[in-house]
Amino acid sequence: MSVSTLEVSVPEAETVTVSGDTLTAGLSDGRTISVPLDWYPRLTHATPEERGNWRLIGGGEGIHWPDLDEDISVEGLIAGRPSAESQKSLQRWLEARRAGRPVTLDALLREDRNQQAHSQS
Repeated sequence: MSVSTLEVSVPEAETVTVSGDTLTAGLSDGRTISVPLDWYPRLTHATPEERGNWRLIGGGEGIHWPDLDEDISVEGLIAGRPSAESQKSLQRWLEARRAGRPVTLDALLREDRNQQAHSQS
């Protein structure tokens, strides 16, 4: 028995739009793909400003929202994979947001550095 493999190239994201209920990515091969925003709870709970603050990563292989600490791959969008974040992790993130605590790794590191600087002075 012979097995055939199929090589699939994944296009890069070029544009990103987030509406109140949809995440849409324009791809380098001319396609536009839209998925329900509900697939990504952090985007669902974000403000319009936070949703609009994104950047392409990996040469367009993914999309990163620094204010939300959210990364979504183009491959995942095309495959129809929603967020794999656990409910426990999402609840911790939501509680931190409500309490005004840092919710991203960068913000946590900045807070740690600020606390260390204040304790040394």
